[in-house]
Amino acid sequence: MDIQYLLFLQNFRNSINDAWTPFMEFVSSFAVDYLILIPIFFYWFIDKRKGLYTLVSYYLCMFLTPLIKLTACVYRPWIRDARILPAGDSIRTATGYSFPSGHTTTATPLAGGTAVNIWKNRRFRWLSVLFVVFFLLTAFSRNYLGVHTPQDVCVALILSVFSLVAVSYLFRYLGDHPEKENLFLLGGFILSWLGILYISVKSYPIDLNAEGKPIVDPVKMMNDGYGDLGKVIGFIIARFVEKNWIRFKSLKKDVRIFILCLICLIPIVMLKSYIRPVLTGAFGSHWGRLLFSVIHAFYYIALIPLILKLTGKALHLQEA
Repeated sequence: MDIQYLLFLQNFRNSINDAWTPFMEFVSSFAVDYLILIPIFFYWFIDKRKGLYTLVSYYLCMFLTPLIKLTACVYRPWIRDARILPAGDSIRTATGYSFPSGHTTTATPLAGGTAVNIWKNRRFRWLSVLFVVFFLLTAFSRNYLGVHTPQDVCVALILSVFSLVAVSYLFRYLGDHPEKENLFLLGGFILSWLGILYISVKSYPIDLNAEGKPIVDPVKMMNDGYGDLGKVIGFIIARFVEKNWIRFKSLKKDVRIFILCLICLIPIVMLKSYIRPVLTGAFGSHWGRLLFSVIHAFYYIALIPLILKLTGKALHLQEA
């Protein structure tokens, strides 16, 4: 049934000469490359706690997704059935195993968390609806492009909603017991490294093609796992530093801080293009991705809040 659905979408794509393919590729690309900039900006400029809620929901997904992917080891649709021909350039960006959809577990907590944060403001409630539409469209785009089955995206949606709800309860608990946060951070840090150990030592299926070569290289399949778990490790380190020593607070809304925040978003995109290749070249695809993810998260969780705090003090914009 799942393959038949993908073939139906493939036939539809062909019937309209791939007219919608560039748009669907843009949606998928925006979800993993640029969407995170919105909750980061929220964290820096609009409301620190609400921004953290969205980001922590995302990081919980980044912890769970690779563990499930590298346990289930489900092959991509075109490997399971040669009739599936992914659209456009989507096969290049579809890395790792198939189940669940990583694009969906990225878009849903980021867009869904932002939708939750905005919903109470009636003036911008329409934006909440747009964010919900966006993550649903992202999920559909993975089917439309032929790189994920319906099961992949449905489970990813369920996993993401679970993360949003679980983090909501976690934040309520920590609101009443702030002294417990360091214990949660320590637990997350240990679990993340255990996750790295698990994906490094577990066995992987080795199915051979007609030429006797592996259909899928397990080493390559682990790349995203190291990167995703590295994001969690980086966040935990940065959050501990920020919480205990930087203690960034929301600033008074000022156009100078607004512009500074926009400027500070630029390196987040550029780091991936210019720094990650250097690190993977120096330390290998696994540890280079993990190290990059740690640096990446530290930049926007701790370093920029420190800069904003110092700037706010200099401009007398620090709120009590």
